[in-house]
Amino acid sequence: MARRRRAVVTGGAGFLGAHLCRRLLAEDFAVVCLDNLSTGLTDNVSQLLELDTFEFVQADVTTGVRIGGPVDVVLHFASPASPTAYLTMPVETLEVGSVGTLNALELARRNQARFVLASTSEVYGDPQVNPQPETYWGNVNPVGPRGVYDEAKRFAEASAMAYRRSHEIDTAIVRIFNTYGPRMRPDDGRAVPTFVRQALLGEPLTVTGDGLQTRSLCYVDDLVEGIFRVVLSDLPGPVNLGNPQELTVVDLARRVIEVTGSLSGIVPVPRPADDPMVRRPDISLARTALGWEPRIDLTEGLRSTIAWFRRNLDAKPAAELNEEAAS
Repeated sequence: MARRRRAVVTGGAGFLGAHLCRRLLAEDFAVVCLDNLSTGLTDNVSQLLELDTFEFVQADVTTGVRIGGPVDVVLHFASPASPTAYLTMPVETLEVGSVGTLNALELARRNQARFVLASTSEVYGDPQVNPQPETYWGNVNPVGPRGVYDEAKRFAEASAMAYRRSHEIDTAIVRIFNTYGPRMRPDDGRAVPTFVRQALLGEPLTVTGDGLQTRSLCYVDDLVEGIFRVVLSDLPGPVNLGNPQELTVVDLARRVIEVTGSLSGIVPVPRPADDPMVRRPDISLARTALGWEPRIDLTEGLRSTIAWFRRNLDAKPAAELNEEAAS
């Protein structure tokens, strides 16, 4: 009988990591989830602990990765990912992108395993090219407040390629664009969880600046499908994974109000430094090499996300809030 493939997911108790763990388990992988819980949540993986094919290790990837037994795939997803998180933990973000990446690569090297790096569209910075192809080198401010995340990921990409060239490790880089779905933290700070939380609580939705900056939102199940196809491929990347459908932030706020049925209004707040004006992936490579593109439209994805927030957020139903507002 063939041995079950075994994957290590760093940051596996985070939003994306937890979804990825579930997908790997569903595909008959044994999974080791490694997380220091700085931004991840044990609730995200607590139901998986009953499975004999799942192991949770609370550890920090920056202090080394000690995993016994064979490893076939290393998926390095450990990092603060929202601006709220990485601006609060700037040094830790740089450490996990540098030392943490090198430690995860060493684990892959010792096991001759496939290595998949979760990079980001933020390597493109505030792009002067739209949509952004993988060949675009970006427009990043390395000394701005967001530089800790952008440059950590750029260093991580360079490290993956160095290991590929120098140690012949089977590495891959996925550049993840704006993703949303269940299991996002309500205090995440990114647009979708912020808007959904505010709408469900009957608070004004806070849009930064004039709200005309654009984002391209991919539902988490679509993204995980793309990542899994990268795992099974020999594609080195970098490869963009995201939704090429672009919309303004203020239009997103209006859509959330519509889907939640909230009577919340929209108020402007100051726009953060180095906030990208546009964000849209060119996914030609993913379509050609992986046969992948997003399938779930924004309204359907928002409905699933909002339903999860209703179950997990201490909020009154929108209908109840509407009655109070009308009285």
